[in-house]
Formats: sequence, structure tokens, C-alpha cells
Amino acid sequence: MEIKTPKCKICSSSLRKIFKTKVLNKYNVQYYQCPNCSFIQTEKEYWLKEAYQSSMNISDTGVLKRNLLLSLKTSLIIQFLLNRKGQFIDYAGGWGVFTRLMRDIGFDFYWFDLYTKNELARGFEADMNKKYEALTIFEGFEHFQNPHEDLEKMFKLSDTLIFSTALVPIPTPKPQDWWYYGIEHGQHIAFYSKDSFKEIAKKYGYYYYTDGKYFHMLTKKNIPNLFFKFLTSILGFIFLPIVFLTNKSKTISDSRYLSNAK
Repeated sequence: MEIKTPKCKICSSSLRKIFKTKVLNKYNVQYYQCPNCSFIQTEKEYWLKEAYQSSMNISDTGVLKRNLLLSLKTSLIIQFLLNRKGQFIDYAGGWGVFTRLMRDIGFDFYWFDLYTKNELARGFEADMNKKYEALTIFEGFEHFQNPHEDLEKMFKLSDTLIFSTALVPIPTPKPQDWWYYGIEHGQHIAFYSKDSFKEIAKKYGYYYYTDGKYFHMLTKKNIPNLFFKFLTSILGFIFLPIVFLTNKSKTISDSRYLSNAK
């Protein structure tokens, strides 16, 4: 019996097969790409239970470096493009590293994650029934089995999503030529291009901004594209002193709050 080729999870176009490769060193998995928006997805993800024996894959040695860098870039976006006095939610926040970093800088961040225990941002769990100035989600999009379902959940929480995921290179790389496929851990099942995110922005009535590689934003706000690119480049770091001078760290006040809450 011939298996029906799936439709693109982003734009519903007919997909084309691009390669098969071994995932978790044991499962021969078919990968597809959309000829319309260049989104890449796998076949039905039957190996995920095994892939998620731990929510943090063992090869992710960049978790702390990534959080440090992203906290600085996100601080610049909040400082200059958003209401820095608002409340923010880190969605799929893992152990709470990013939430704690952002509170230490001085932004009112809260944590949410369905699958990982909050270790570092305890006491600052998000209220999922309210609206936030912005939602951050780093290294999350590539895990989505049903991207539009996840997007709709996040858009209910905020009109601005700040996120990271590596864009599919041009030309499309073979499995051995792009580490981001993550075939050794099997958790990455969705891969986006600029056109994929433009399709998403069009569908929901958002603006899409990107540094062209890894750092992105979907928002209802119409902002200067060049300013976004500047803030998310290494040159944007010259403005970091303004962030630290105008925002009061919550490190001590959070400690006092948590001590009194016991």
C-alpha cells in the first residue's frame, strides 16, 4: 500500500521527498520539503517518546551560552521596541534559566513549561489566563508537531513573539551537512525558512522580523526593519549600558519576596 505524501504543516501545499536518514541511529525517517514555503518536516513522528526520555538532549552543550546571548539581545528588543515596564512570559522555559536572567537584568519575566521542572525561576510561574507584553520561546519551533496549534496558543498570550530557530540554508543541506536536523537526538522535526515565517505572518496578520539567521520576531507592531537588524547584530550591543542603567535588577527584591512567601 502506497503511503500518501503529507501536506505542508505551514501552507498546506503538496510536499516533495528530499531524503531519508537514520534518526536516533536506528529509525529510517523520510524528510519532506515544501516547494512553496521551503518548510521541512519529517514523516509521522513515531520515535518522539524515545527521543524525549529527557526534555534536554544530551548534545545541547550550548544551553547556557545561548541563554546568556539571547538575554542580551532580547533586552535590547524590549528596551527599544516594546514596553519595558510590561510583563513577559518565557514559554517552554526549561529549567528557568532565561526567566531568571531576565529578572536579574530588571524585566518582569515569568516562566512556563509543560514538560520541564522549574528549578531557577520558582515562584515566578506564569498566569496562563492573562496577556503579556511579549512571549519568548527559544529553541522551541523546531519541536512543534502541529505548528499552527502551538502558534495559536502563544498568540492568545501575547501579540509579540520573540524566538530563535535556525533558518533552512539555501540550497537545502543533506542530513550530514547540517547539524540542526538533530538526527542523533531526534527531537527536531520542523525546519523553517523566511518564506515559512512570512506565510505564518500573513495568515495571522502579523509582521515578521529576522536577523536573517537565527533570531526572529512575529508582532502586531510595525517597526523599522533596519533597526531590528541593528539591535540583533553585534553592533546593537553598544546600547547595552542603557539597558543596565535604566532597569533595576530584581535579584534582591525577588529573594525578599520569596523569603516572605514561605
